[in-house]
Amino acid sequence: MYKKVSTDMNFVEREKEVEKFWDDENIFQKSMDEKEGCPDYIFYDGPPTANGKPHIGHVLTRVIKDMIPRYRTMKGYMVPRKAGWDTHGLPVELEVEKMLGLDGKDQIEKYGLEPFIKKCKESVWKYKGMWEDFSGTVGFWADMEHPYVTYDNNFIESEWWALKKIWDKGLLYKGFKIVPYCPRCGTPLSAQEVAQGYKDVKERSAIVRFKVKDEDAYILAWTTTPWTLPSNLALCVNPKEDYAKVKAADGRVYYMACALLDTVLGRLAEEGKDAYEVLATYKGTELEGKEYEPLYQCAADEAAKQRKKAFYVVCDEYVTLTDGTGVVHIAPAFGEDDANVGRKYDLPFVQLVNDKGQLTDDTPYAGLFVKDADPKVLVDLDKRGQLFDAPKFEHDYPHCWRCDTPLIYYARESWFIKMTEVKDKLVANNNTVNWIPKSIGEGRFGNWLENVQDWGISRNRYWGTPLNIWECCDCGCQESIGSRAELAERSGNPDDAKVELHRPYIDEVTFKCKKCGGTMKRVPEVIDCWFDSGAMPFAQHHYPFENKELFEQQFPADFISEAVDQTRGWFYSLLAISTLIFNKAPYKNVIVLGHVQDENGQKMSKSKGNAVDPFDALQTYGADAIRWYFYINSAPWLPNRFHGKAVIEGQRRFMGTLWNTYAFFVLYANIDNFDATKYTLEYDKLPVMDKWLLSKLNSLIKEVDDDLGNYRIPEAARALQDFVDDMSNWYVRRSRERFWAKGMEQDKINAYMTLYTALVTVAKVAAPMIPFMTEDIYQNLVRSLDKEAPESIHLCDFPVANEAHIDKDLEAKMEEVLKVVVLGRAARNTANIKNRQPIGRMFVKAETALPEFYQEIIQDELNVKKVEFTDDVRAFTSYSFKPQLRTVGRKYGKYVNEIKEILAGLDGNQAMDTLNETDLLSFETQDGTKVELAKEDLLIDMAQVPGFVSEGDNFVTVVLDTNLTPELIEEGFVREIISKIQTMRKEAGFEVMNHINVFQDGNDKLAEILKKHTEEIKKEVLADNILIGTMSGYTKEWDINGEKGMFGVEKTTD
Repeated sequence: MYKKVSTDMNFVEREKEVEKFWDDENIFQKSMDEKEGCPDYIFYDGPPTANGKPHIGHVLTRVIKDMIPRYRTMKGYMVPRKAGWDTHGLPVELEVEKMLGLDGKDQIEKYGLEPFIKKCKESVWKYKGMWEDFSGTVGFWADMEHPYVTYDNNFIESEWWALKKIWDKGLLYKGFKIVPYCPRCGTPLSAQEVAQGYKDVKERSAIVRFKVKDEDAYILAWTTTPWTLPSNLALCVNPKEDYAKVKAADGRVYYMACALLDTVLGRLAEEGKDAYEVLATYKGTELEGKEYEPLYQCAADEAAKQRKKAFYVVCDEYVTLTDGTGVVHIAPAFGEDDANVGRKYDLPFVQLVNDKGQLTDDTPYAGLFVKDADPKVLVDLDKRGQLFDAPKFEHDYPHCWRCDTPLIYYARESWFIKMTEVKDKLVANNNTVNWIPKSIGEGRFGNWLENVQDWGISRNRYWGTPLNIWECCDCGCQESIGSRAELAERSGNPDDAKVELHRPYIDEVTFKCKKCGGTMKRVPEVIDCWFDSGAMPFAQHHYPFENKELFEQQFPADFISEAVDQTRGWFYSLLAISTLIFNKAPYKNVIVLGHVQDENGQKMSKSKGNAVDPFDALQTYGADAIRWYFYINSAPWLPNRFHGKAVIEGQRRFMGTLWNTYAFFVLYANIDNFDATKYTLEYDKLPVMDKWLLSKLNSLIKEVDDDLGNYRIPEAARALQDFVDDMSNWYVRRSRERFWAKGMEQDKINAYMTLYTALVTVAKVAAPMIPFMTEDIYQNLVRSLDKEAPESIHLCDFPVANEAHIDKDLEAKMEEVLKVVVLGRAARNTANIKNRQPIGRMFVKAETALPEFYQEIIQDELNVKKVEFTDDVRAFTSYSFKPQLRTVGRKYGKYVNEIKEILAGLDGNQAMDTLNETDLLSFETQDGTKVELAKEDLLIDMAQVPGFVSEGDNFVTVVLDTNLTPELIEEGFVREIISKIQTMRKEAGFEVMNHINVFQDGNDKLAEILKKHTEEIKKEVLADNILIGTMSGYTKEWDINGEKGMFGVEKTTD
């Protein structure tokens, strides 16, 4: 029969057995093979970096990316799941630098490019085994034996094809632009990379006195980057704003914005003396052209060499009056806005910082890193009397997302893709995508697209996809190569078709310029590794060189999912490349995932000591428990606060309840040798409770199917949890005695078959979410009996609802029963009467009276002799009202005390009726002021009539008669005695079918009750004899309703 089921919650070991079964029997591959020829459902897996370890956030992404494909497979789709590895880029280089003890590009080139690249290729697989183990433990199914690898020559060749298409459209260009630049790594970063590295920093800004030429006055200008001041070439004002010339209390004359005079100069005020006196006012345009003396000679020398005018006031509307002085210092080499102003006024180009982020020898701060130069510049200017103030300020500053170095905005020659040219297409394609949630697609991502910048595609590094542009050394002519075959054709060397598409090998391939006959060499840059991952839809298939039909069949994806930071990473690079090449969105549905935080809502980090090791978590709680937590905890896009208590609570509430219900079935089915394959579920023979559970089950199938089909994950999880709770804590509890009945009568068969059907079906419905436990249940309940059944639950079809078994009226009536029971239990708690103590009467006021069958359930469940439905419970309850001061005080102020008196004098029941009918209580104060109070304006208290306790909500009120007769009290003793004996059976380790003898001694009252109710107690506890005045077996003293006595139990049968 069925394998015995342990009720312990140690799921980790069981999961390992299931994982081994999947591996041994190749279940994942079978799930793919069986769906060959079925409709496709395409999922793209965003490639992780194999030289970095998995973190707890990867568990979240893995469990979402695993669950939806499992569900779609069970729905009859072919779901290809090709794993991928992101293998290029700076992270790999940094790892290798560290391993080799190198620091920076100079040392890499000295070490040798070829051995360095070989080490990079080895390094990318450092944690491959860990990732594979991690994926297996989580239950993430993907084809890891045939992954796409971004450093593979075929993958790179497909990227070259795409880059050539972009080149041919005139959208790939080389430009001198201000780019976010990492001086440590020696390479620019894309906007999406910059977005990943912002940090809060506290720094000093500078308000500087610039001496006006031929006038005893200064222009006050503000900068947040003092290190750029040696490269100052102009001062910028807003042409439309008002500016003033003032005589300040420090004796100097200043020019600055009128709106900021008090903010900046206010500190100069003294008692009886104003901070400043306005001498004249101007519009910004009137100051245009006003000259000032250069702040640093080094900038003046550079400007003179270029024979261009500098050191005068310019105008641009980007200048704001929210901070500073309303005058901004301009250094065109170090800011996008500055560069635009520089081009507009044809200012000289002065870049007194080298590519290592150090100030050059031309400056007084030679060799200093820019951020280290900041305090030196401030001290220098202060000594010269040109520093007015150096206020501290806190702001978000971009740092390199890999090496943590502060970035600088730096003018460089870089290669760009003209994304601004295709902005409208990007926006239009994005509008075809179903973003979950919509707010990210329309907001965060949509806004990013609306303000899209050209994509800085090139990196001045080594380990990456080489940029496929060759340039003539003589005439500068440029050419893009789109394939290895084209490269061999141009070079005239057939071996070049087999060249390794990485530096330094590819750099050795040269050919003649078509224009002048000179030698064409490849440009030295590699490309942004985000282009690699964004090209995966076609590059994974080596499209268009092969697999054309396969690619077209698998593009676009039906579903992708990654964390919210990928809005500027993979989500963007996929859409950007797909728009450039195919002019369509590369995905149809996107689930955006929030970040995983600690239990206090803080970002996890090793430095804070609050990071959770995913392997430790999986070993502690098991994969299913963590999967379930992520599904039910919150909407996927919200931050998840991950902590053990929450995981354990979710495991207990859902998995523990399901497992215990399954264990209950197996226990009694084994006792009765019940083989579910030998019976059928005969619906017409079922009692109401069975039909109710089947109705709820089929409603569940529809609900979860609809939720998962529309990517509503927490909703599907909550529906499953609610059903399992109903099945265990209502159906099984209400039906327990049916399983205990002797023989195999039809009613017992009905109970077994109904519970069996529910367990097997709910396991299938939950299989995509908790794949391990459901496999365990399925193997024991189904495969142990039926070897012809599918080999795994994950080879089964997703259940289809039987509409004929859905009875919404029945579900509604049982829902009302449950509501009455909950209120009844609350009333018992209020009255402090135990559940085992019978109560004589309970009155229920509800919209409709329930039929007698349901009343009997309520009576049994609440241990009440009689339930009466009534339209009026006024005889037992009344209501009192007080004003809710927080809202009433705001509305009616001085009338609060009078309102309190009026409310105290109301007929409580009548007032409650009025409030329920009209949603308002209305009356007038003595001076005729009309008062209208809604429920939120009132503190409502339900008063109890002595001997009765009531509980209610807006729809149902229950009233318990708490007057207990001697007969009721005696019956309560009987129930308590039965309960204590059942507890002792468990504690003594008896099996449920063991018969026993019961012993009692030490209390005459308890002895009398035992004698009077001997037969009833014997039947309930499977006792052959009840022996008074003697003691044997397992013994224990009990206090039963204030009566103390000894009890003993011993087995009479095995």
